[in-house]
Amino acid sequence: MTWVLVAAIGFAAGIVSGLFGVGGAIVIIPGLVLLLGMSQHAANGTSLAALLLPVGLLGTLEYYRRGQVNVPYAVVIAAGLLLGALIGARLAGSLSDLTLRRAFGAFLLLVAVRLLAWR
Repeated sequence: MTWVLVAAIGFAAGIVSGLFGVGGAIVIIPGLVLLLGMSQHAANGTSLAALLLPVGLLGTLEYYRRGQVNVPYAVVIAAGLLLGALIGARLAGSLSDLTLRRAFGAFLLLVAVRLLAWR
C-alpha cells in the first residue's frame, strides 16, 4: 500500500505541476509527511530529488514547445536558485522538524491567501 501512495503522490504532483507551473513540492511534501509519516526534513530532500528530472526537463520542454518560456528570465532565475537552494537546505538543516513543518505550512498559507485575495 505504501508504494501505491507514493505513486499516487507523484501522479498528483505531476498533474499540479504541469497544470499550474509549480514544482510539485506543494503536493509531494504534505503527502509524504501527512500520508506516510515522513519527517519534514526527509520529505523536503525526497521532493527535491524526485522533482529534478521530470519537472525540470519534461515540463519545461512542453512549455518551450508552445513558446511559453522566457529563456533569459529562466537563466537568471536558475542562477538565483543555485545559491538559494544551497542556503535554504543548510538553513533547513539547522531547524527542528517541527519548526520546519510550521514554516512550510505558514508559507503555503501565505501564498494561498495572497493568490485568493489578488485581483
